[in-house]
Amino acid sequence: MGVWRGGRRTGEVGPPEPDRPWRRRNRRRWLFAAMATFILANVLAVGAYANARFTPDSQRRGPESASSVPATVRAGGTVVDLRSGRLDTRQMPANTIALTFDDGPDPVWTPKVLDTLSRHKVPATFFVLGSQVSRYPEISRRMVREGHELGIHTFTHPELTNVPSWRRRLEYSQTEAVIGYTTGVRAPLARLPYSSGVDAVDDSDWPIIRDSARWGYVSVFEDTDSRDWARPGTDAIVRNSTPKGNQGAIVLLHDSGGDRSQTVAALDRFIPEMQARGYRFTTVSDGLGWSAAASASTGEKIRGGLLVWAVRIADGTVRGLWLLLIVVGLLTLARTLLLFGYALRHARRRRAPNWSWGGRMNDPVTVIVPAHNERETIAGTVRSLASGTHPEIEVLVVDDESADGTAEEVELLGLANVRVARVPRGGKAAALNAGVALARHDLLVMVDADTVVEPDAIHRLVQPFADPGIGAVAGNVKVGNRRRLIGRWQHIEYVIGFSLDRRLYDSLHCMPTVPGALGAFRREAVHAAGGLSRATLAEDTDLTMGLHRAGWRVVYEETAVARTEAPSTLPQLWRQRYRWSYGTMQALWRHRRALIERGPSGRFGRRGLPFIALFSVLLPLLAPVVDIFAVYGLFFLDRVEAAVAWLAVLTIQVITAVLAFRLDREPLRPLWALPLQQFVYRQVMYLVLVHSVVTALSGGALRWQKLRRTGEVAAQPTVT
Repeated sequence: MGVWRGGRRTGEVGPPEPDRPWRRRNRRRWLFAAMATFILANVLAVGAYANARFTPDSQRRGPESASSVPATVRAGGTVVDLRSGRLDTRQMPANTIALTFDDGPDPVWTPKVLDTLSRHKVPATFFVLGSQVSRYPEISRRMVREGHELGIHTFTHPELTNVPSWRRRLEYSQTEAVIGYTTGVRAPLARLPYSSGVDAVDDSDWPIIRDSARWGYVSVFEDTDSRDWARPGTDAIVRNSTPKGNQGAIVLLHDSGGDRSQTVAALDRFIPEMQARGYRFTTVSDGLGWSAAASASTGEKIRGGLLVWAVRIADGTVRGLWLLLIVVGLLTLARTLLLFGYALRHARRRRAPNWSWGGRMNDPVTVIVPAHNERETIAGTVRSLASGTHPEIEVLVVDDESADGTAEEVELLGLANVRVARVPRGGKAAALNAGVALARHDLLVMVDADTVVEPDAIHRLVQPFADPGIGAVAGNVKVGNRRRLIGRWQHIEYVIGFSLDRRLYDSLHCMPTVPGALGAFRREAVHAAGGLSRATLAEDTDLTMGLHRAGWRVVYEETAVARTEAPSTLPQLWRQRYRWSYGTMQALWRHRRALIERGPSGRFGRRGLPFIALFSVLLPLLAPVVDIFAVYGLFFLDRVEAAVAWLAVLTIQVITAVLAFRLDREPLRPLWALPLQQFVYRQVMYLVLVHSVVTALSGGALRWQKLRRTGEVAAQPTVT
């Protein structure tokens, strides 16, 4: 996979590039990934800040000491002004009502409130949240356009007594900035979240009021609480909002925070009733005789614009992640249902007493083992192959110009049915092609040099060739070095991948990969597919897709078991999976025309390629969305909901793993490591896939990478 540049397709496996440019490209990719992660983290942080859940105004703090609060404040007017340095408290004049609304704007209820006020030609004061103004700027513009007044109710509605002074200042200034950007006016009035009347101001509120004045804001309280937050009914809201006698009043109502239908209905009654009693309705500033709000400065508008767009981008990102979460959930559910349905049916069919591939297959077999510097493992691999129970086995070790004495190690074994072919260095695909050409028999088995096979594995592997339409057979490869945690994680992955995924693909006749660790082929099928190509790093996947397109069937034989040495360190694992992931993408791209072709190639293309793209690339690429939202939810959303969602996904994975282990007749003991796998292993696999995607999109080139082997599997042939 890659792009065409200068007449040569990048991404193909060719001569190694100089290390320095390759390293520079890798550094650029990692820098890009780090920057993308940093940006995403900051966007999510903005989203978490702007979406912080707040307790409704109804749930206020209980009474506290008020020893530091001047008596003139608690016994004075509902508007407290300390901007000049001296205390000035005011209240609405007689027969004057200022309707005030908190917690908006709301996309549903604020327009209904505005419609009601417009119908009665009544102005009001709206104490808005900066985060909501950012989301619904047009509603805020409508408020100003229709003669209403905006005041500050903070940006995220925190309990200000619980946050430091710098955060309080930020809550006020950010709200004023977005109001200035959205409406063009300044907002000098402020109302504390969770506040009520001045008679409830206590020692924790007083410093906040003084700080607000120092920052240029007038604190506005209420003297008539409609208690509409409790939804007591229209009659009760009207009754609670009505001032005594002809007293003036600042009435507290809400245009957000829940169902406000009772509030809207109460306004339709309350306003005419009060007007009939001689009351006039006004804004807080007009009622006190203050001049109209000044225009916002250019600096405030610029800051407000940045904040508005930051909130919008954050909200869009969070919504996008929610959408991706739904996609992941649907894909996971679809994959789980498909796996369970097809895997169980596949297992029942293969284990039925009357199941048979046809006649017994005893034709001679050549086992090809490509090797490059495999001295640690080659002896154990060759011994296990040469001593197989199949009637006639030729083991052909193709030494790809090893420098560690691999060929000599094989020759020292002195086994009659084993021979060594030394070939010039050309990579794994070239070594396998050489082995195909040099093989003495037409049934070929390809085995990696770090793999130990069961005694009957070769015999069982070639039995499907009794069907002349079958061109290749995938064996059942397991992890042999599973004592360490990283080995157990790979063991779980292999069992699920081979036991369930391959049963599904086998049932749908779209097996994507005959593993290089253990796979059998007809020589004519390999030739029909064009041999093993160096155009991808996943030569086994590329060859398998070529077989499908050439019209051959590819099947899975679960009873042919081999144990391979998996990477034992994270860097080694990274290198291996990077090659696998990138190679699979290359193979998908190389065989993309199968989507539009006819016959067997088209059937495979329209069935197999979408499955591989969805379940081998897209789903693993999106899977960490679950973990991102789990962490995000634990800190910023409902912790119980986030934990339940994450556990639900884990439960599905555990059930799937149990089924796979049961079908493969594996003990369940290693599954204790499955929950831990989610925290480390899955994240590594995700980063590997991202790295591969970036490499593929950038058209980078990779060479065949040799992993360091320990020989643990060959030295300990018994699985522990």
